[in-house]
Amino acid sequence: MAQQVPVTVFGGPTALVEYAGMRFLTDPTFDGPGDYELPGGLVLTKTAPSRITPDELGPVDVVLLSHDQHSDNLDTSGRAFLAGVPLTLTTGDGAERLGGTARGLAAWESAELSRPDGGTVTVTAVPALHGPEGAEAIAGVVIGFVLTSPGQPTVYISGDNASLDLVREIAERFGPVDTAVLFAGAPRLPVFDGALVVLDGPQAAQAAQILGVRHVVPAHCDSWAHFTEGREDVVRAFEAADIADRLQWG
Repeated sequence: MAQQVPVTVFGGPTALVEYAGMRFLTDPTFDGPGDYELPGGLVLTKTAPSRITPDELGPVDVVLLSHDQHSDNLDTSGRAFLAGVPLTLTTGDGAERLGGTARGLAAWESAELSRPDGGTVTVTAVPALHGPEGAEAIAGVVIGFVLTSPGQPTVYISGDNASLDLVREIAERFGPVDTAVLFAGAPRLPVFDGALVVLDGPQAAQAAQILGVRHVVPAHCDSWAHFTEGREDVVRAFEAADIADRLQWG
């Protein structure tokens, strides 16, 4: 059996996934607490700093950026961080906006990356829905990622996804999954009349069961005021589903 994949969560959606000799970072957010205004006058408030600085983090091989258009997934210092990363994989529109080393992937499109040992890692973009049906018109396109490599376990990174139907599609293609980094926190925004824009705790537990996952690393459940649930809510939901033993806190 392959060794457990190390995942460290630094706050919000930012996590380091050490996989097949490579270092992958999700949605970099390193700013301190503060307010961020989005188009339309919506303000997102960050309530806690990252638990690491870019200098403390050290080199990263690839950034896996679910989307670039919201500051709780890519803040000011996160944008600056991208300039020093060899490759950022994100949405097609995001890559055009970011430029530099950003490369766009459509849902189900893959990128083959060279491992330090001479093998390859396949990064496949998978669909995500950032809100209720039709949310793309307001929230924009979002993707998640699946990492696969010969002799390595399968890793799923959800990104800002609120759709269990999409999780089922991903499970059909890649399940069972060894490790899932599930963005949760039950964020709600008035622009969607309070509907969930990312999974809540019970939905995260359902996603884990759908994927047949062995290890679940919750992310995106702290550090922002519009998140309506925290770690304790995720734990309670997994306990209620009798799968709390799958939780792995990075």
